[in-house]
Amino acid sequence: MMKRAASQQTIKWCVNKGATMKNILFLCVANSARSQMAEGLARHYLSADIVVQSAGSQPSSLNRYAVKAMAELGIDISTHYSKAVEDLDSHTVDAVITLCAEEVCPVFLDKVQRLHWPINEPSAGRETPEQLLQGFRIARDEIKQHILQLAESLSKAD
Repeated sequence: MMKRAASQQTIKWCVNKGATMKNILFLCVANSARSQMAEGLARHYLSADIVVQSAGSQPSSLNRYAVKAMAELGIDISTHYSKAVEDLDSHTVDAVITLCAEEVCPVFLDKVQRLHWPINEPSAGRETPEQLLQGFRIARDEIKQHILQLAESLSKAD
């Protein structure tokens, strides 16, 4: 509850300050799960004129449980792939949303609006396939709530 209230206040503050959010980067370490799900959810729920991308400081590969969890919502991220943040054209990004919780979040050095959504690592403490999928569902649903709040705030700013 406290995380959600803080997130809503941060989003409202950015939007009320006239922050431009037309090119959003979701950033985490591996760009394998949380940031990939955030990219898929944002493309689905945000306005089509907002450019959405994701990257990581140490990219690995797309997590199959992230793909499965998103498919349950009818969102296909199976063609996504992990990208390194240094490979992006940082000058086009005007908002960075970090999604790390227990690990150290990557730093984006350019001058941009910054939001932080502390989403726990979906696989942490889980071993069986069903436990893993459940962890990814929890992370997906938390990210979805943040995306819907962001969509609402951005629509009010227009």
